[in-house]
Amino acid sequence: MGIAPLEPPVKPTRTLYALLLALCSKAPLAWAAAPPSQGLVAFRDEADLKAWLATFQKKRQDAQRSASVTAGIALAPAPAASPAPSQPAKALESVTVTGSRVEAADSVTNVQTAGVDEGGIVKTHGDHLVILRRGRLFTVSLKDRLRPVAHADAFGPGLAGGAWIDEMLIHGDTLIVIGFSYARGGTEIGLFDIGRDGRIAYRDTYHLRSNDYYSSRNYASRLVDGKLVFYAPLMLGYAADPWSQLPALRRWGRGTGAGTPAPFKPIAPATRIYRSGDEIAPHELTLHSVTTCDLSQRDMSCESTGVLAPSGRVFYVSATSVYVWTGSRGSRRSAPGAASALFRMPLDGAAPTGIRTSGGQPIDQFSFLEDAGGHLNVFLQGFARGDGMWSAEFGEPGGAAHLLRVPLSAFSARMDPAPDTAFRRLPAANGGAVQNRFVGDYLLYGTGNTWWRAEARLAHALHAVRYAANDPAQTIALPHGVDRIEAMGTHAVVIGTAGKDLLFSSVALQREASIPFRFTQPDAAQGETR
Repeated sequence: MGIAPLEPPVKPTRTLYALLLALCSKAPLAWAAAPPSQGLVAFRDEADLKAWLATFQKKRQDAQRSASVTAGIALAPAPAASPAPSQPAKALESVTVTGSRVEAADSVTNVQTAGVDEGGIVKTHGDHLVILRRGRLFTVSLKDRLRPVAHADAFGPGLAGGAWIDEMLIHGDTLIVIGFSYARGGTEIGLFDIGRDGRIAYRDTYHLRSNDYYSSRNYASRLVDGKLVFYAPLMLGYAADPWSQLPALRRWGRGTGAGTPAPFKPIAPATRIYRSGDEIAPHELTLHSVTTCDLSQRDMSCESTGVLAPSGRVFYVSATSVYVWTGSRGSRRSAPGAASALFRMPLDGAAPTGIRTSGGQPIDQFSFLEDAGGHLNVFLQGFARGDGMWSAEFGEPGGAAHLLRVPLSAFSARMDPAPDTAFRRLPAANGGAVQNRFVGDYLLYGTGNTWWRAEARLAHALHAVRYAANDPAQTIALPHGVDRIEAMGTHAVVIGTAGKDLLFSSVALQREASIPFRFTQPDAAQGETR
């Protein structure tokens, strides 16, 4: 298909404070011994959780008073999220809909793990493409020369504006549209019926309590075995009343949208919220929540599990679990051996487990692979800052790279440190915007350009590592940056910019990695890397 320049999804009003924190982070990779953990423990009941939160609030207030006295000034309050520009509110003509049952939708998203469909902006449903663009949904016939069939607002009646609508999924004849609402608060989930004829009808809107989950590299939602799965951070360290910020769900006026919303209903009992006993700095306290929603009934129901930890995060969803890598922003800036924790949160509702490590971080969700042999593999970059907001685009050159490979049996409620033997030193990626991906038997990574700052470099390289073997890493010279890596079965294609052109290099991954073919699209660029 033709390739044309696209608009970058720049969201200038999203929490720039988080971006500035990320830009200040510089910590080399070091394998200092991780401090011992008291292990993951669930709260006994609501009274236990409330008492713990009250104790934490007192510690935070004491720290604020101490800092105010030391500085001689009052501490400024946490910055509030700026209101987002409204989505286009222009009404579209109504569409008469007759729904019908269809087979489960095929995913056209280039997903990371088979069976785990990621949120995206283009999906297929029967004989139609479904496209999310600028707050609207479009269906296009695949059998009739891409003939437009129907269109509809991607939000409910009375819900125009105040939300960034980022992604969608399709399960059977249910179309799910997901965004973050500044006007109404939290993750906004719109449900639509889609028929075999491509027509779309609005059904319902729900709100999931969360802070802004935006990432330039990652989507918030997954569809696994018929379950809608969300990762959402809840930054309790900034909340005046942390109890009121725990996971909850509400419906926004059935069928009308403009009505008064129902009150939030808690979906994470205290017995499904866990703490490790580790010290967490003031304002760093975050509940890393994983929510699963049942789509088998028309009235959606959800439940959440959460782990209390510092605010830094990268998350990855396998076919069985959600993995969340956490670490303190403050310690990443100041301590070379900053401790991190990696939590495994099973999708079947079992209790979370974890391991401890130190130094370095994954770059984004593509830094992870839960392989068929029962191991978790994680690519770590010395100056990585996680995937919150635009952090993944701003790594610093020169950071050491490692591969962490641990058996799933290493995860436990004890939170044991990963042994030194679990880390393998890899060639450093010489640049800031590092792309990485596990494809077939290989880990591939290299440095490219961010989607908002194209640069022409004289030399680029792709590193190829057989992650389950001890073979030396390969380094392959490229005439373009590594801006994106796509899986093509057990092989790959690397896409990048060279001057004003967009280049595609096919990567054959056999006993060794090689570049058999290359294609150049003159005067073209990608709109984003996500």
